[in-house]
Parts: sequence; structure tokens; C-alpha cells
Amino acid sequence: MTSSPDADSRPSQPRGCPPLLLALCAGLGLLLWGVAAARHGLLQSNAYDLGLFDQWAWLIGSGAAPISSMEQVHVLADHGAWMLYLAGAAYLVLPSIHWLLASQALALSCTALPVWWLAKQAGLGPRQCWLACSLWWLQPVVFNTALFDFHPETWVMPAFTLALWAERNGRSRLWFGLLLLMLGCRDGLVLITAGMAIDLACRRRWWWSLAAGGLSIGWLLMLSRWLYPLLRDGDGPKAASRMFSHLNGDPLTVLSGLDWAGGAEYLLLLCLPCIALWRRDSLSTLLIGLPLVLVNLLSASASYRTLVHHYSLPLALVAVVACIDALRGQPQPQRGFPWMLCWATACWLALAKPWFFSGPYLTRVPQLQGVNEARALIQSQDAVLTTSYLVPQLSQRTNIGFPKNKQSPTHKAGPWNVLLLNPNDPGWGSSRTVQKTLLTQARDRNWSCRNWPSGLELCRAPAAAEQQPRRGNAPSDSRPTP
Repeated sequence: MTSSPDADSRPSQPRGCPPLLLALCAGLGLLLWGVAAARHGLLQSNAYDLGLFDQWAWLIGSGAAPISSMEQVHVLADHGAWMLYLAGAAYLVLPSIHWLLASQALALSCTALPVWWLAKQAGLGPRQCWLACSLWWLQPVVFNTALFDFHPETWVMPAFTLALWAERNGRSRLWFGLLLLMLGCRDGLVLITAGMAIDLACRRRWWWSLAAGGLSIGWLLMLSRWLYPLLRDGDGPKAASRMFSHLNGDPLTVLSGLDWAGGAEYLLLLCLPCIALWRRDSLSTLLIGLPLVLVNLLSASASYRTLVHHYSLPLALVAVVACIDALRGQPQPQRGFPWMLCWATACWLALAKPWFFSGPYLTRVPQLQGVNEARALIQSQDAVLTTSYLVPQLSQRTNIGFPKNKQSPTHKAGPWNVLLLNPNDPGWGSSRTVQKTLLTQARDRNWSCRNWPSGLELCRAPAAAEQQPRRGNAPSDSRPTP
């Protein structure tokens, strides 16, 4: 393994970047925000996770206890993400789900700025610096993460990159502060800080390795032994038990139960955009991603082993930084055909999901008019039980939820006074049977209901219906309009 160059040979601070890079970061950020907003507008966003984080941010901004009505979990008991309180401050100024979508898009696009500084720090020329930034933008998981709802760890991808710059430049306080910032967005990023400890140990930077390892262990103990039990009535973290419950048993049973084919495909797709550039100098940096790769491979959920979800996002950054390390000390080409850029573009076209807008994301267009009309009939204080893909459209309220298959389909399971369901398209985690049962119960209890040709139906409890003026005429089936 190669050690990083001496701190004295590096610039003491980032020396800026080309104006074109700033313009591209802003432009690509707006583009990513636009596609995420379009997906949300086409009713393709979901309760998990956009609706969940939107409700938490809205509750914080409203001064209410940030406890999700879908999970009955405090925001800090989810992933220890104290950075969400900053989103709550933004919601205090203007409650809008686009704070989440826009900040995520800009954070992902602007990660190219510290990538540029990291490349310059390694002594790369302008052409190679542009290649490094382009490799980040063309990572399929970057686009897919920007598109797929919202996840707070996207905010700290620039901080992760800058932490690598600070470590290589000997800026210990800045580096440690950035690690704390990373952990404040998701507890899972402790796997990255642990990987940094492994990388630092391989480069014999023992004190730095001990600091990163100590922070990782200390953060896990603080969350699992104090914060989570405090906010969950004594219960510890539940994600780990869900992810690794299948690993119980003798070693042969465990090994035979692993998804070997899926894991191999995942590793291949993960490495594909950058592997052609990796060299021996890349190995130490690639170790940063080792703990996260192992967790993704061992997880019970196959979603951890795809490039569609956000779970591999930090690994994409590790892959790009490994390319920078491989290019260090190599001749700096002034011209020539950009084969690597073309290859990365081909991988993006094959593995990113912009083509979803040509079909899969258009399936709910017939529901748009009915959903907009139904939203106009729902008041801000209503407790709404709706489909998972409509939760983010209505999540800025104290009580919002969606009917789950694993729960008993009864109104007594929550404080709901409004149902907005579509048995023809029940959404994630629900079913046609569950939603038809709920609607039948509502009619049997004399809830006032209205339906639309798409199959969407809105029902309101009688007490709530009496408090709101009648709007329009009753539909042809003689059920009163709410």
C-alpha cells in the first residue's frame, strides 16, 4: 500500500475551481431537482422515505414532537440523524417538500467541487480533474439516488470528500469535525468511518486510524446503549435485527442461504464504471468501502445490492477517489480520445434510470386529476390514511399513514378520520384486499365517500364531515360528497 504524500507537499487549502465547474454543479443540481420533482409530481414518490422525512421536518418546523405517525418513532431514534433539525428550520420559514429534494440534488451535484480539490491535491492536471468530476456525475447510483425519494446521507457526500482531502492534508480538526457531520446524517455511515480507520491503518497513520475507529465504536455505543433505548422505551436498534436475522444457524446453513449470484452481480455493476482506472495505488482507498460492501452483501434485503437505491452511494465516491489515486504520478495527457469518459457514459445509460420517465413513471397519470381534487377536500388537521405513494403528497400533518398488509385492516388501528385509497393501485406494502376492506368498513359506518373513475376513493368520518361545508353535488351512487 502506498502512503499519502507528506502534508507539506500539498496546498494548505483548496485553491478554488474553474467557473465552468461551478456552473455545471449548479446546472446539474437544478436538473436533478427537476427530475426528482417530476417523479414526485407523477405520484411515484413513496411513504418510505420521502413522506417519512417530510413529516419529520414539518413536525420539527411546527414545534411539535418529531414522532412519525407511520412508525411511531422519534426522528433521532430512526438513524440518529440530528442534521434533520436543519431541515426543520427551513420548514419553519417555508414548509415545502422541495427543501428535501432540492438540497439532495445540489449536494450530489456539488460533491464534484471537493472531488476537484482532491484531484488537484493529488497533482492531477486539468484534464484529469475534469475526468474525476465527470466520473462522479456519471455514477449511476448518483442519478438513481437523486431520483429515488430523499435520504439525508446525500447531504454529506461533499463532507465525505472534503474529509478525505483534510486527512491527506493533515487537517485533523477539520477532518474529525467532518466525520461527526457525516454521522449526524445517518448511523449507517459509521461503516464508512470504520473503513477510513482500516485505510489509515494500512497506511500506518496510527493515531488517525485510532481516532476514526474510536469515533465509530463510540458512536455505535452511544446510539445503541443510550439514545435508541431512551427514545424507544428501552428497545435498541431494530434495523440490524431485520437485516441479519437470516444469519442465525450453523455456518453451512448461513453460507448456503446467502445470495451469491446477486452479490456477484452487485459487485460487478458497482465496479464497472471505474474499474478500468484502478491500480495498486487504489487498493488502500478501496478498503474504505469494505465494511459497507460486506453489510450490503450479507443483508437480507436485495435492495441493498442494487444501484437503484441509496445504500451504495458512498461506495461510488470511494470508487472515484480510487481513480484519482491511480492517476497520481501518471503522465498528464493533453489530448486524445476520452475513452474512459465514453465508457462511464455507456455505464450510466445502461444502469441509470432516466428511461423510467418513458413508461413506468407515467402509469399514474390518469389519477392526477382525481388526486388533486381529493387533496382540495382534505383539511390540514385531518388524520389521513392513504396509499403509500400519496403519503408524500399529504405528509405535512400530525397524522398520516398507509394501510399495510401486516396490520389488521380496521379503522381502530389509528386516529384516522379520512381515507384516501385506490384498491386498483394499492401501492407499496398494501393490497387490493386490505384497501377494499377499509372502504367497505367506512361505508358500513356511514362515512361520506366520493370516488373517481381511476378507482380513487375518499371517505370522511361523519363528525368531520359535519364540520366542513359541502362542496359540489353528490355522485350518482347517492353517497354524499364530503
